[in-house]
Amino acid sequence: MTPTPSDRPTKRASGNPATQADITLTVKQQREKQKQEKLAQYQRELAKRRRSKLVWWSVGVAAAIAVIALVVASIVFTPKPVTFDRGDGDGTAIPGVETFENTATHVEGTVAYPQTPPAGGDHNAAWLNCGIYSEPVANENAVHSLEHGAVWITYDADAVDAAGLDAIKAKLPSSYVLLSPHEGLDAPVVMSAWNAQLKLDGPDDERIEDFLGAYWRSQSVPEPNAACTGAIDGPGKQS
Repeated sequence: MTPTPSDRPTKRASGNPATQADITLTVKQQREKQKQEKLAQYQRELAKRRRSKLVWWSVGVAAAIAVIALVVASIVFTPKPVTFDRGDGDGTAIPGVETFENTATHVEGTVAYPQTPPAGGDHNAAWLNCGIYSEPVANENAVHSLEHGAVWITYDADAVDAAGLDAIKAKLPSSYVLLSPHEGLDAPVVMSAWNAQLKLDGPDDERIEDFLGAYWRSQSVPEPNAACTGAIDGPGKQS
């Protein structure tokens, strides 16, 4: 028996409304929908890339600002080199300065100096290279440095601590200066130049700058402008 139309099986509709809508879409509509979905996906990816670029740009700007800030801070907060004009050797107006008359002959061996530490006099033919020393240095070599216009700052190691030394160093020029401990001082700090000396109450004494201004690289020494490097180092040289 031939089945009637009512007896033929019918195409079952999807129970899912979304699926049923997809089935009923034409091919053209399906392609358009896929195109729109791809476009939306592209736009999402494009937005994501933009956000990523913005984040990295922000990080880069922040890093650049940090580097600039460090450079500026290093310039602003780095201690400036201390400088003085060459002195005229006349610091007699500074309270407490003593002046002397010493000879300037090159000799061998040790010398008995009338001042402690010496402030001029006969001395060794080799000068002491200017700088900072952590140990006592030979008088005879240091006096030769005074002859070249250096200023010699000596201190009692039992009376001046590390902070005090730092306070002194912060006031010193980078050349033509000696800093060293010395035994037998009758003051915490003593500054000596050729034929001049000043005993100080401590590292914070304001007369340190006054003495340097008057006697640093003095033009009235026996050998002005002679070198303060290129000779010998004493024990404990730091710089």
